[in-house]
Amino acid sequence: MISHPIPPVFDRHSKVLILGSFPSVKSREAQFFYGHPQNRFWKVTSKVFNVPEPKTIEEKKTFLLSHGIAVWDVIASCDITGSSDSSIKNVIPNDFSPILTTANIRTIFVNGKTAEKFYNKYIKDTIGREAICLPSTSPANAAWSLERLIDAWTQINL
Repeated sequence: MISHPIPPVFDRHSKVLILGSFPSVKSREAQFFYGHPQNRFWKVTSKVFNVPEPKTIEEKKTFLLSHGIAVWDVIASCDITGSSDSSIKNVIPNDFSPILTTANIRTIFVNGKTAEKFYNKYIKDTIGREAICLPSTSPANAAWSLERLIDAWTQINL
């Protein structure tokens, strides 16, 4: 069983919550979300807001909070082999009440089908809110070009 090592990023000004499934090995090593150099999350989100891509953890936190974005993952702990979403078993979901009671989250997005699957299974009925599924920014989602991802992700800019 591996526990999620990264605390959520949010503040009382967050309007949008973006959820992944569970951090990859690279993200766990980097101690921050979307830490794999091939993951396009930071490229996509910075383009959506037309700002330079943040590089350091501090720049990434500042970028998220300054644009009203909260980020976390659906899963608090699970059994996982490497970074393989398909290997995820024995899921314990995160408790979203600290984010939802602090911030006025208008829209919840999930980053990819795996996050959507686990959100719908473990979270949706508990908090009574739908999530909008965006195409995954993972390098495994090679079918989506950077341009297509940016176009699909523009809806996070509320």
